[in-house]
Amino acid sequence: MASKFYLHKGRSGKAEHGRPWIYTDEINEYDGEYQNGDIVEVYNHKGYFIGKGYINDKSKITIRIMTRDLNESIDEDFFKRRFKTAFDYRKGVIDTSSCRFVFGEADFLPGLTIDKFEDYYVVQISTLGMDQYRDLIVKLLIEEYNAKGIYERSDIATREIEGLEQTKGFLTEEFDTNVEIIENGVKYIVDLANGQKTGFFLDQKENRAAIHRICKDKEVLDCFTHTGSFALNAGIAGAKSVLGIDVSQHAIDCATRNAELNNLQATVKFECHNAFDVLPAWSREEKKFDVVILDPPAFTKSKNTINAAKRGYKEINLRGMKLVKSGGYFITCSCSHYMSEELLRKTVLEAAQDARKMLRQVEFRTQSCDHPILWNSDESYYLKFLIFQVF
Repeated sequence: MASKFYLHKGRSGKAEHGRPWIYTDEINEYDGEYQNGDIVEVYNHKGYFIGKGYINDKSKITIRIMTRDLNESIDEDFFKRRFKTAFDYRKGVIDTSSCRFVFGEADFLPGLTIDKFEDYYVVQISTLGMDQYRDLIVKLLIEEYNAKGIYERSDIATREIEGLEQTKGFLTEEFDTNVEIIENGVKYIVDLANGQKTGFFLDQKENRAAIHRICKDKEVLDCFTHTGSFALNAGIAGAKSVLGIDVSQHAIDCATRNAELNNLQATVKFECHNAFDVLPAWSREEKKFDVVILDPPAFTKSKNTINAAKRGYKEINLRGMKLVKSGGYFITCSCSHYMSEELLRKTVLEAAQDARKMLRQVEFRTQSCDHPILWNSDESYYLKFLIFQVF
């Protein structure tokens, strides 16, 4: 028999309305014995069933709901159904040759991320409860989704909150972890073992496609280029010249290799620079571009550092828009959940006022639809992407 957990009166509303997380201070009492990782049942103070999920009392998020059906068992058939639902959705909305296959809570599989790169899969497990299903996940990817190879990238600090060690490595026989993919007509070598996160930022797929129509015959600057994805999309779209910059020489080497893979090395160049240093210097030299793209890393991963992050976003946006020719385009993003859409808009507007620029919004976008946003779990909404014309 599963242990039963009862929530405090007045503290169960969010869980009843679909939020998959139960925090430790929401729990009033429980019946039965449990071990961390077990599946437990959650009820409100009146004994109304809310859901079933796995427990870990080492984490502030003590229970993560897996199902709202009391009679649904968390077993192989459960994972098979969840995987099928996730992949059927993606087949309907996006090119699935490379895509996010499972997006944690938004696919009702909290603690699990799976990215698909052609026939190779990267698995990231962030919680103790999900960690116990690793072998089952691997089995299903091989049997149901023809995985040629699976690599684990659970080298994330959040595992330590769960009492787990960070880990990475092969979950199948070893294979070459440099995998070639094609996205929006652009070829990339994705380094599954050493690339950022799970190897490649799939969440910007549709946003990269969105810049094609404004880059033809233009001089483009791509800051925080990483492996060159926006720069290469600009090149494929027919830009006159593209310069991608990144603080990491390793990233620049990867981006240069990707440019050669697409025969774009004549127009798409990469240089190692710190954007915070070089943008002000170029501004003083009165360098100008038709299109400037800013895709910085998340400056904040918690509520506590939001003010410092806001200063960073304001500074880099001010520097970036100063380099745009009048009538040119400025593209800016934030991939931090805590930098809300409202706060980002306010910060970019303040930067524009300080730079004495007028911004005309062309488009506002979020993460690509293989990273769906679950409205009952606002943590699944993190990427904001804006295209402006600058005057």
